[in-house]
Amino acid sequence: MRERPSVPMKSAVRRTTLAVDVVVLSPRAEALAVLLVRAPAGARERWTLPWDAPQADEGLEDAASRIAEAVLGSAPAFFEQVGAFSDGKRHPGDADVSIGIVALVPARAEAPAVDTEWFPLDALPTLAPRHRAVVERAAAVARQRVDQSPLAFRLLPSTFTLSDLQSVYELLLGRRLHKASFRRALQASYLVEPTDEWRSEGRGRPAQLFRFAPKKRRGARRGVRFDLFTE
Repeated sequence: MRERPSVPMKSAVRRTTLAVDVVVLSPRAEALAVLLVRAPAGARERWTLPWDAPQADEGLEDAASRIAEAVLGSAPAFFEQVGAFSDGKRHPGDADVSIGIVALVPARAEAPAVDTEWFPLDALPTLAPRHRAVVERAAAVARQRVDQSPLAFRLLPSTFTLSDLQSVYELLLGRRLHKASFRRALQASYLVEPTDEWRSEGRGRPAQLFRFAPKKRRGARRGVRFDLFTE
């Protein structure tokens, strides 16, 4: 009978440190913006993502909700995990592993906490390399899913104009959309319904307000089909 090889034993096992890094995205001043927190004095970078280690017996989404609520005043309705990062890039808290979470909030969400600021996604200040990677992944995930799910509606208040909705899609896609083509694709998606409310927008006629109200259609996708667009 062959002897089993002995299992190597270590006298001590190094504990891996974990951080939950939250990328809060919101449309601000005609740009998709990220909420950053001012770093403590003496830190290598002036700004960081909202982050913390999970508390005892706290799930990742619960930790993300707590972290986001601390800087926003209320927890966002939408969270999605965008990946685990253990690539050796420096984290502001020297965490070995980061769990990246993207959260979406509308432009009219509560004012953020003191020592926080919104920065356009394409004009971020210097961040720790790990946090920069988390932001890039979060933005990529949001943009990849925009035509597969009603994710854009998470960036809007409960009622909105069709121009508001188109602006959000343009921010997520990073390009301008043809107005008539967008509205045809939106109509085909069965995602919105009109309300009895109107909103004045400058000198022109008031714009009707809509709300997210998807209707079930066999074979229908859950997002706006951008393959229907024409120039």
